[in-house]
Amino acid sequence: MAVQYYEGIGRRKESIARVRLMSGNGRFIVNDKEAGAYFTRLGDMNDILLAFKACGQEPSIYDVTVKVDGGGVTGQTDAVKLGLARALVMINGDWIAALRKYGLLTRDARVKERKKPGLKRARKAPTYTKR
Repeated sequence: MAVQYYEGIGRRKESIARVRLMSGNGRFIVNDKEAGAYFTRLGDMNDILLAFKACGQEPSIYDVTVKVDGGGVTGQTDAVKLGLARALVMINGDWIAALRKYGLLTRDARVKERKKPGLKRARKAPTYTKR
C-alpha cells in the first residue's frame, strides 16, 4: 500500500532539499539520520521547526523525511526550512499567510558571485601601487 505524503522542494545557495511530510508520530529523518544528529549547530533545528509553529501545528503528529544534497550547513538548513514550508502549504493552503508572515515561503536567491579575471576574488582587486 502506498503511503500518502506531501512533498516540498527547497533550494538555497548550492543546496537542494526534498522534504516529504506524512502523518505519523514525530520522526524527523535527514539523509537516513535523526535530524538532531544531522543538524548539530545550535538553533538550526529551531529554525527548521519554525514552519510548524507558524501554522500552529505540532511537529509530533507528522513524520518528516528529507534528502538534502550539496552546499554547506547554512544552505542545507535554509533549503530544508523552505521545503518544509512548501510541503505544509500542500497540506493546507490557508497556512500561506501565516508562513509568509515569518518569511518562510520566500526563496533566498543569493548565491556566490563568480571570480572575475584580473581580480583575486569576485570583487577584490590586487593592491594598487603608484611606483
